[in-house]
Amino acid sequence: MGTPETSREPCPDRILDDMGGAFGMGAVGGSAFHFLKGIYNSPKGHRFVGGTQAVRMNAPRVGGSFAVWGGLFSTFDCTMVYVRQKEDPWNSIFAGAATGGFLQMRQGLGAASRSALFGGVLLALIEGAGIMLNKVMSAQQNMPILIEEPAPNMAGGVGFQFPNGGPQPDSASSTSSSSWFGGWFGGDKKDELKVSGGVKTKVLESFDSPAPPSFEFK
Repeated sequence: MGTPETSREPCPDRILDDMGGAFGMGAVGGSAFHFLKGIYNSPKGHRFVGGTQAVRMNAPRVGGSFAVWGGLFSTFDCTMVYVRQKEDPWNSIFAGAATGGFLQMRQGLGAASRSALFGGVLLALIEGAGIMLNKVMSAQQNMPILIEEPAPNMAGGVGFQFPNGGPQPDSASSTSSSSWFGGWFGGDKKDELKVSGGVKTKVLESFDSPAPPSFEFK
């Protein structure tokens, strides 16, 4: 299973890919949020129109904000990959902190620092959750498959060999079943004695066969 760092697009294409994904996420999420907000704030009888108008006014703005954040994040991520020459979660953590600080530079140094700290902590939590999920999934895939072994051969089981080269007991069971059916269809009580390879097979019937029913009209 690939890690989040190795399963992403290569770095030049990663920026456009993340910008498009972030714009779609912001547009869809912003549309749902502002539609509900517009319905809530609109007067009775005009709620649906107010919700659609709020979506048209605010959804593109939210999608654009998400696209800017995603583009900056991917740019800083690719920069860290180029500088460090390796892919690991530290690149994403630094990129999140740099993105948060860069977007708040107009508000002053304090606001930029707080935003950078928040971005770094948020990306650290996301990367940590991704690593834990990958470990759990890998552990489940690497678990050994337990195969139940068949029970040891017992007398009358398949593959059991009698001493002195005797035959399989399946022939005795078939003979017993045939003699049992024979007793039902008019056979008398009988004893069968067979000797094969030094092993005696004796089939006994301990009940009398019932008289067959008569359907003659009297």
